[in-house]
Amino acid sequence: MARPKIPRTICGQLANICFKPNGIPMVQLEQVPLAEDEIEALRLVDLLGMQQQEAAKSMGISRQTLANLVKGARYKVVDSLIYGKALMTNISTK
Repeated sequence: MARPKIPRTICGQLANICFKPNGIPMVQLEQVPLAEDEIEALRLVDLLGMQQQEAAKSMGISRQTLANLVKGARYKVVDSLIYGKALMTNISTK
């Protein structure tokens, strides 16, 4: 049985949107989901330029967990850009 996820602090205002290649209908595209905590990790590290230790503390998670989130999120973004997939924000309703 998997260990339950530790609640993460998400401060950024997320939009419920997707990014996709122009001119291709959504039904023809493979969709790549980007989780809320992955977006927050990218925002803190890549957009705001925080060190991983500081960003992890801000989210209330370990530095290794943050590093794993950033690595996974970057892979999904690059995969979508290179192979023309739709990048979907996977936002939970609160």
